Amino acid sequence: MGRLDGKVAVITGGSQGIGRRTTEMFIAEGAKIVVAGRRVPEGEVLVKRLGSNCVFRQTDVTVEEQVKALIEHAVDRFGRIDCLFNNAGILGQTGGIEGLEVARFDLIMASHVRSVMLGMKHAAPHMKRQGSGSIINTGSVAGQQAVSVYMDYSAAKAAVIHFSKCVAMELGEAGVRVNSISPGMIATGMGASGVAAEKQASVLREVNKGWQPIPRSGLPEDVAYAAVFLASDESTFINGHDLVVDGGLIGGLSWNQRRQRSAEIRKMFEELSI
Repeated sequence: MGRLDGKVAVITGGSQGIGRRTTEMFIAEGAKIVVAGRRVPEGEVLVKRLGSNCVFRQTDVTVEEQVKALIEHAVDRFGRIDCLFNNAGILGQTGGIEGLEVARFDLIMASHVRSVMLGMKHAAPHMKRQGSGSIINTGSVAGQQAVSVYMDYSAAKAAVIHFSKCVAMELGEAGVRVNSISPGMIATGMGASGVAAEKQASVLREVNKGWQPIPRSGLPEDVAYAAVFLASDESTFINGHDLVVDGGLIGGLSWNQRRQRSAEIRKMFEELSI
């Protein structure tokens, strides 16, 4: 018996990276899934592999009519919606404030914040009628801390985390939970597809090892496990929470790094006292 038996979920950005691994895990746990994504080939390959309990719908999550149709498709196809995982997103801009392109900034905000709003807006009526449901929004540790690189992405993710808490206060009264997950350094092929995405993820698994106390890169399944928990009945008293999945990154320097830094500072003071 799976932890999500009988549940119906909609997962955006579900054809690659964290979304794809979450879709696979939800299916393994007994859920029926509607996967939303922009890339039709990847979506079709995924559903062909996962079977009849998984269907794909091409969706631009920044367009209200398409998000509304996505949610309605899930309800029409499977009779209900128990979980919405707002996971779609794109990379932010690098560089300082003076170099930000306004059009790209607007797209970042639409892809991360407007999409989350639209998903919650159109899933809420169905879940309220049921008296149950779990909405999960993808935040980021970048939304917990000031990030000078990808500052537009960081600001968008901070909005997602806070927006989730606000809506949780409303929908919780109807038995609908709203939470967010904030991943740390996760090795995915975000922004790429196919072989290029796999190569990118492979490189990131090596690059990300030294960013957090746990000496390995975060993996898509680390986030997927958290999503399964929040979608399941094991978390029915968790609402308005941001679940950080980052190997300790948000805590700052690891113990050994702090010890090394402290030793360097002590040495500096000793030299000053001579």
